[in-house]
Amino acid sequence: MARKRDPRRDESFELWKKHGGNITNREIAKQLDLPEKTIGGWKSKDKWNSKLNGVLQKNIRSTPNKKGGQPGNQNAKGHGAPKGNSNAVLHGLFAKYLPDETREIAEQVESINPLDILWTNIRIQFAQIMRAQQIMHVENKDDLTRILKKKKDGDTFTEKEWELQFAWDKQANFLNSQSRAMGELRSMLKQFYELAHADDTRLLELKKMRAVIDKTEAETEKLTKDDTNTNTVINIIDSWSDEDE
Repeated sequence: MARKRDPRRDESFELWKKHGGNITNREIAKQLDLPEKTIGGWKSKDKWNSKLNGVLQKNIRSTPNKKGGQPGNQNAKGHGAPKGNSNAVLHGLFAKYLPDETREIAEQVESINPLDILWTNIRIQFAQIMRAQQIMHVENKDDLTRILKKKKDGDTFTEKEWELQFAWDKQANFLNSQSRAMGELRSMLKQFYELAHADDTRLLELKKMRAVIDKTEAETEKLTKDDTNTNTVINIIDSWSDEDE
């Protein structure tokens, strides 16, 4: 037996349409005592934007022409909006111009609090910084990596070009990338502190992140000052005759 349709599903759309699309999913959910995600799901599945688009277009077509310039008037010629200008695109009509996948993503994102998006980006950036510590780890000063840059097969020989990355090369590259990543994370942390409410429990986790970043940043600065070596890359070309094999 099919599940009975929730009457609040239609009520939520009517409420959204009444405001011309200028009302958040959160506000609708609050008025109808529903989860915000439910409103976002209905909005996407029932294609609210497309429905509102159709209603507005119908109203526009049924609106009588107003008095304006005389037929053949050239006053506005050459002074219109640039090609591609969105002045005439009303709120809720963007669905007409976006690909379906892009529109669906936009509609889903609309139901997410901007602070939650920022928090997700903070966690991703923090995880990437921690992962980079493992990937770029330098065991000791004798750590050496040999990377094949080029290979050329000849009639009687094979030529290979290798790049040697010494410990200080890898360490310097790691420090530079980590400094940039931590700078971006610090900026996001600052934004979250400014936007979040004082009782937001995520602030406690943010303090822990900040402590780790402060420690990592101090260690990075110390290593940068101690590193007096310049980046060195040595290319080695190996070639041999097939007869020697």
